[in-house]
Amino acid sequence: MSIDIKLHKKDLPDDLHLGNVLAVDGEFMGLNIRRDPLCLIQISSGKSDAHIIQLDRSDYNAPNLKKILNDETITKIFHYGRADLAHIKYYLKVDTRNILDTKIASKLARSYSDNHSLKTLIKEFVNIDISKQFQNSDFGGELTEAQKKYCANDVIYLHKIHEELKKILVREKRIDLYKDCLKFLKTRVELDLAYFKDDIWSH
Repeated sequence: MSIDIKLHKKDLPDDLHLGNVLAVDGEFMGLNIRRDPLCLIQISSGKSDAHIIQLDRSDYNAPNLKKILNDETITKIFHYGRADLAHIKYYLKVDTRNILDTKIASKLARSYSDNHSLKTLIKEFVNIDISKQFQNSDFGGELTEAQKKYCANDVIYLHKIHEELKKILVREKRIDLYKDCLKFLKTRVELDLAYFKDDIWSH
């Protein structure tokens, strides 16, 4: 598959129109929200394209990106959005609206498996075995071509994966449960930002 990868500095271009269903992912320097800054956001329209926004970490001024994330009419597909959404809210100071999540969908739909990684889902539903070699690399500086390709792989397959998972959720009558979980995701992110990491429902 030929992938059209474009790197944008600070923000998306003013004249770029990507459609109403977008796959979104973020890269940060680690998983500690306050210590490890948000470095990149990558977006795909689902048409073998990847737009990588290298954020200006001095001010995180990215009005075009923020407008898309906050737009209720644009659907955003994440894989494990919990981490991305927390970093986005903390650094970009914006609430991301209208969210789908392939990891939540996978855990509800694929009860036949205990592996819900993106790599596994791409292999199962797209029949491509991607490399996750650069998952733990430094995204804070200049990006290599290999890092750009890794970022692209994180978003270009999400439309297809979510479509296939939704079919299972509907067939197994779990789609309403999935929708309810998505409603709770915003609260889960708020709990993370308030340092409540444990399951508050546990004994």
